[in-house]
Amino acid sequence: MKFYNYKIAVTVALIVLTVISTSCFKDEPLNSECDIEKAWVHVSDLEANFYSPNDTLINVISTDDKIVFTMRDDADVTAFAPQFTITPGATITPASGSVHDFSNGPVTYTVTSQDGKWSRTYTVSCNRMAKYTTSVIDFDFEHYELDPSTHKFYVWHNTLPDGSLGDDWATGNYGFYIANSNSAPNEYPTFVLENGYDGHGVEFITRDTGPMGKTMGKPIAAGNLFLGKFNILSGLFQPLKATEFGIPFTQKPVRLSGYYQYSPSAPFTDKDFVVHPEHIDAGDIYSVLYINHDRTGSPLVLYGDNVLSSENIVAVARVNNVNETNGQWVHFDIEFEYKKEIDPELLANRGYNLTIVFSSSIEGANFEGAIGSMLKIDKVKLTCETKE
Repeated sequence: MKFYNYKIAVTVALIVLTVISTSCFKDEPLNSECDIEKAWVHVSDLEANFYSPNDTLINVISTDDKIVFTMRDDADVTAFAPQFTITPGATITPASGSVHDFSNGPVTYTVTSQDGKWSRTYTVSCNRMAKYTTSVIDFDFEHYELDPSTHKFYVWHNTLPDGSLGDDWATGNYGFYIANSNSAPNEYPTFVLENGYDGHGVEFITRDTGPMGKTMGKPIAAGNLFLGKFNILSGLFQPLKATEFGIPFTQKPVRLSGYYQYSPSAPFTDKDFVVHPEHIDAGDIYSVLYINHDRTGSPLVLYGDNVLSSENIVAVARVNNVNETNGQWVHFDIEFEYKKEIDPELLANRGYNLTIVFSSSIEGANFEGAIGSMLKIDKVKLTCETKE
């Protein structure tokens, strides 16, 4: 079952250990759901259209209403026929498996619940991905907006190789929204920095999650931003699984650089909100490249509990000692340390994922840190090995 009003879902889960859907809200337990759970496509010539077999199947997260198939830049999408797994009893229009021309933009699908009372709209698109031709990828954080579904907190967009805007940046702001929905955008853990190093940047502050957060064993929320997805469905009961780190990447990263400011707060508390005066909070800045499938070829992502420890990790770049900067911008420039050799064929076929992570509290994933610790980030660059 999926969730759309997450604050209601969490509240009810705490009281009666049940979860209810809101965009498909119902009193009875069956037949009112209207979700796409999986999207996939079968093509006769896989290699001519996709970089990897993994790209033909998408497990749709409950918060997503945009489904994007990533394809080769010369793929033919004029007669594309995606298929869908939807919740039992629901119907979908246009029909699953029907052929459409995706070359002019997304196609809209509507899922209607079995009882006919509820519906949900999805857009499905084909992103013909051109490969990066420059050796430096810039992240300037100038493209942002209020979250379209809640209008409560900010989301950021990255610039894709063709100049369009992507949705590869994610934050934990949605988790904070569950317990603090009345907060203003600048009261969330991650928000827009008006005066960055040059133009706008991103500001992160470790926040108190309030009574509900403490009841759930999550007394703080560190500000964070990362390449990947935040899955609130997993976050309700498995918080470390909420952060799905990484996006497919086809270059060999060499260096991560940029500018930051950091100011630790006090006192440092653990997940039980016990004070540890001997601990001083610190920020965290790192990037990880990893193999995005297991030994059987099944796709995988890294989470908060293994993003720095998984055997799938190929390379890591991490800033040491993100400590007090006394209000000054500090430049960082770190090399990726490779644990394994890059497989050029695997790289060319999107067999690796890359994430970049920023956090105002280094132990924030474990809900440990100091309320008020602040990190500012701007003008980040990812330098990659130049293509021949």
